[in-house]
Amino acid sequence: MKIKLDLAPDLVAVMAAEIKAGEKAVSAAMREAGTGLKTAWRSQITGAGLGRRLANTIRSQTFPKSGDSLNAAALVWLQAPVIVSAHDTGPLIRSKSGLWLAIPTAAAGKSTRGGRITPGEWERRRGLRLQFVYRKRGPSLLVAEGRLNSRGLGVASRSKTGRGLATVPIFLLVRQVKLTKRLDLVRDAERAVDRIPGLIVAKWVEAKL
Repeated sequence: MKIKLDLAPDLVAVMAAEIKAGEKAVSAAMREAGTGLKTAWRSQITGAGLGRRLANTIRSQTFPKSGDSLNAAALVWLQAPVIVSAHDTGPLIRSKSGLWLAIPTAAAGKSTRGGRITPGEWERRRGLRLQFVYRKRGPSLLVAEGRLNSRGLGVASRSKTGRGLATVPIFLLVRQVKLTKRLDLVRDAERAVDRIPGLIVAKWVEAKL
């Protein structure tokens, strides 16, 4: 028995059009899913009060970067993975040296390098020595003999008589800190994955219209 398959030109054109529509549909669906996940993660971060700057470290990219493909993929990543992951998992943080974690109070001010100021940097900038105060209840302290300026920062006293001199708590000292879990990145990632099949079908229909 001889079987001959003759593909008419119209059928070949239809199949080619279907493949092209499929490539556009998959690429568009992955692009929308990736952008949607990026937006969802950024909204979580700002909603948790972690700031727009940290939220903008969430980035996305669709591959291939140009053209359409049935194997298109979307990548969403963190440019500040340590910070974001800490708020996502709520880890227990201990000092590397096994001693104390120094948490700056409002009187400590900010670091010139951004982020939290360290006791060493504070002493260099203020020209004051920090003193250790142990407390049985509550966190121990690093304090300085000085004053609070108009901005509420601990600074050296200018008084020659000692007027206005105060013991100012600059750092709280704790053995460990348990960060509160403020994000749920996996939840949004799973939702994005679940949407992909429906997105592909919808985009495929659009591509054929």
